[in-house]
Amino acid sequence: MTDVALSGLLPERATRIRDLIADVPDFPSPGILFKDITPLLADAEGLADVVEAFTRLALADGVDVVAGMEARGFLLGAPVAHALGLGFLPLRKAGKLPPPTETVSYDLEYGSASIELRSGTLTPGARVLIIDDVLATGGTAAAAAELIEQCGGVVSGLVFLLELEALHGRDRLQGRNVDTLLRVDTTSGE
Repeated sequence: MTDVALSGLLPERATRIRDLIADVPDFPSPGILFKDITPLLADAEGLADVVEAFTRLALADGVDVVAGMEARGFLLGAPVAHALGLGFLPLRKAGKLPPPTETVSYDLEYGSASIELRSGTLTPGARVLIIDDVLATGGTAAAAAELIEQCGGVVSGLVFLLELEALHGRDRLQGRNVDTLLRVDTTSGE
């Protein structure tokens, strides 16, 4: 892994965050190397470091509200919103919110999916920071940004704990402010 932003954290704190992310081979299917953030979430100091780094990025971007994508974006985004004294918007999988909702559908390499936001929860013109755990192909992140804009918000930036560089997800987010705390070169096995 290559440390990218970690927003002013000391190198030993950045290393601690990196070391708390577990590699799980062949999950959820053979050939996939899953990046498990559960050990990081369970470690109070590591989680605090991530929240601090995301909070610094949010302050630099100037945001009014934080949004997180289901499900791990909730776990990282809500504490950042709390630290900033802001509200939190859950971007949910289709069918998880009561109507009325706004919906954006998008294609995945193996099918399609949709994400939703409860209508009326986003103030028009609000600057939104979108948070998630992993930037992979960028499909979900692009859909989240589209959903925020469809609801009248302005995407200030998108921040991720990890970026899987070999999947080129950043390419789908051209023209957007994208920050990641750690970049992972999956081609070298790191």
